[in-house]
Formats: sequence, structure tokens, C-alpha cells
Amino acid sequence: QVQVVESGGGLVQAGGSLRLSCVASLSTFSRNDMGWYHQAPGKQRELVAAISAGGRTSLADSVKGRFTVFRDNAKNTVYLQMSSLKPEDTAVYYCNAAGTYFGGHYVPGNYWGQGTQVTVSS
Repeated sequence: QVQVVESGGGLVQAGGSLRLSCVASLSTFSRNDMGWYHQAPGKQRELVAAISAGGRTSLADSVKGRFTVFRDNAKNTVYLQMSSLKPEDTAVYYCNAAGTYFGGHYVPGNYWGQGTQVTVSS
């Protein structure tokens, strides 16, 4: 059973920063593409960032220049560094493991974390 666990969410003021972590118990982690999604109340879940096994990254237009995604294969962890946070970033953030990254696009795999809440106050 593959476990995907996010952490690092919390309440921050607009303009602040937060770093989310996702640990995935995949023996093949270093060869897996990974993605971050978020979902606000009443909204559809959408892709925020993705990173390929080789370290290529893509970011949603709404977060470019503010967020970065990176990974530490020795720790089976992918991170989402969020800076200059805005109230509209408020959502539950989900990590997805073993998807498919291609040409800047990401198709989710079958493994999802439980989500971590990020709330940005005005």
C-alpha cells in the first residue's frame, strides 16, 4: 500500500510564506513524476505544480513567480515552496504521486494524499 502524506499547511497572512511537504512511500520515488493540486470550497481540484523524475517543473500561471516545486529523492519528499501568498491561494493542497509529466503537463497518478489546509488571511 502506497502512502502519500502532506504536511506544512496552516494559517498565514497575505504576503507570507509557507512550505508544504509530501512524503510518498514509493520504492521507485526517484523515477516518479509528482504533482501538487489545490481545491477551494465549491471549486474544482486543479493542478498547481508538477515535477518530473528528472527535475523538470511546471507551474500554474496563477502561481508563477511566487511558488517553486522541488524534490529530495533521498527523503522521498517533494516540496511546494509558497511565497507572496494571496487570499485566493486559500485551499486544501493535495499531493499526487506517480503521475505522468510531459511537455509541462501532468496527468495524475492513482496515489493521493489526504490534503493539508492552507489559509491566507487578508
